[in-house]
Amino acid sequence: MAIHPTTLIDSKAEIDSSVDIGPFCVIGPNVKIGAGSVIKSHVVINGHTTIGSNNEIYQFASVGEANQDKKYKGEPTQLIMGDNNVIRENATIHRGTIQDNGITLIGSHNLFMASTHVGHDCIVGDHNILANFAALAGHVQVGDHVILGGYTGIHQFCQVNSFSMCGMGSMVAKDVPRYMMISGNPAKAHGMNFEGMRRRGVPAEVIRALRTAYKMVYLKGLTLETALLELEQGDSFLIPEVADFVLSIRQSKRGIVR
Repeated sequence: MAIHPTTLIDSKAEIDSSVDIGPFCVIGPNVKIGAGSVIKSHVVINGHTTIGSNNEIYQFASVGEANQDKKYKGEPTQLIMGDNNVIRENATIHRGTIQDNGITLIGSHNLFMASTHVGHDCIVGDHNILANFAALAGHVQVGDHVILGGYTGIHQFCQVNSFSMCGMGSMVAKDVPRYMMISGNPAKAHGMNFEGMRRRGVPAEVIRALRTAYKMVYLKGLTLETALLELEQGDSFLIPEVADFVLSIRQSKRGIVR
């Protein structure tokens, strides 16, 4: 383990012997950092924070700090992070609150670009990209393989489902169904992320079925319930991707971006 002499590490912190920590970092007493992680410099890691293996945290990031909820009174809530994440400069990731499950949960293989923010009690899956200044308010859920463009803002309690994409500057106040492309303030739907599907090798017949499902929900002028019932009663519902798209809408509690 290479620790710069200017860094302050509480004696109760649990840090793997292979972790590198640069100058002027502060590591609190309830922090655990897994093997192969690199903490660049001027990083503060605080609270009951568990960081997995092979994460990179760049200068001036704040990880596991007290959240910005005015109801928070210093309870021992947590931040739990998986493996192979990259957290760039000035990013902030806050721990949970007792008003929720008490945990902010970050998966693996995510990229948090400079000045991004993850609020308290968020759940972020795997292989996501948050571009510069993208921000998640409290209690937001993000699936897998999601891209949030720069300056995107996600309202509290919203869900951004897997394989969706939010354009730069999107202000998202409702749930984003699986596979969708949205943008604008307020955000509106602009089709599905078909190019991303092709790059991941999704078969052409699946893309055709999803295109039909999109038209059913967004372009035919049907009520949402009628559109979903037609999809659920059709043959395309046997295609897992179509069923997942429908389920992501059925599970929405805030309504969906349309």
